[in-house]
Amino acid sequence: MKKIAFEKYHALGNDFLVIDLISGRLPGIKIGSLAESICNRNTGVGADGILILKKSRQYDCFLDIYNSDGSWAEKSGNGLRIAGAYLYANYTRRKNISIETKKDISEIKLIRFSGGNFNIRVSLGRPNFNSRDVPIKSRRPYHINSPVKIKGKEFVLTAVSVGNPHAVIFVHDFNFDWCHLGSVIETAKIFPNRTNVEFVRIINRSRIILNDWERGAGATGSSGTGAGASVAAGVINGFLNREVEVVFPLGSLRVDWREDDDNLYLTGPAEFVCRGEYLLR
Repeated sequence: MKKIAFEKYHALGNDFLVIDLISGRLPGIKIGSLAESICNRNTGVGADGILILKKSRQYDCFLDIYNSDGSWAEKSGNGLRIAGAYLYANYTRRKNISIETKKDISEIKLIRFSGGNFNIRVSLGRPNFNSRDVPIKSRRPYHINSPVKIKGKEFVLTAVSVGNPHAVIFVHDFNFDWCHLGSVIETAKIFPNRTNVEFVRIINRSRIILNDWERGAGATGSSGTGAGASVAAGVINGFLNREVEVVFPLGSLRVDWREDDDNLYLTGPAEFVCRGEYLLR
């Protein structure tokens, strides 16, 4: 048995357990199995995923993200902001933090800090609509507002990568079982690496409501990359402005797809919940 120290944070209900390995290791432990165990809401601590912080030679830390089903995640907008909050609280008082992942370098900016409450902005990089890069198996080089057939049903969606794959579907209301539909689309054969699924209701050109089905985690309180992907899809379709409020049940995230550098920027709250030790059997 091993004791695993953790800190728990959430971003509008999207919760993560931070495991700090910057000066240590977890020898003999499979991280995917640890994620499944510790994230279980009945027998573990409970979370949508875990954030593994490791030492980086050039940047403030190296970050690996694992979903609650044990799968590795390329990127998480909320996870990156939570990692930034943890680093600020435990390692540095600099308001600008750089985090390395296997995909890229993410720049974090602390906007406000009070007690365990943070307001943090992260750069998600440039959205990529190339079908091969998302990836989605499509005859179209860019699968934008185009139909797909999944299990005999046709859906119109926009496929985009913001460091991880997303399928964005614009809807008039949420009077349907979007969780079931999200799980069906997530594992559809047209998505070789599975996909996150966003159901987006447009209020006006600067405000949307988002229900998100996360690959490997299911329905979550919010999604940072989902918010970015939804705004990018809305802009490319001509539905939205470049600065948008993305509304979730517990609050809002702000997304800004800037023209000057073509990067998506995500701003919103992150909150410390608790710290403790998990006994891994």
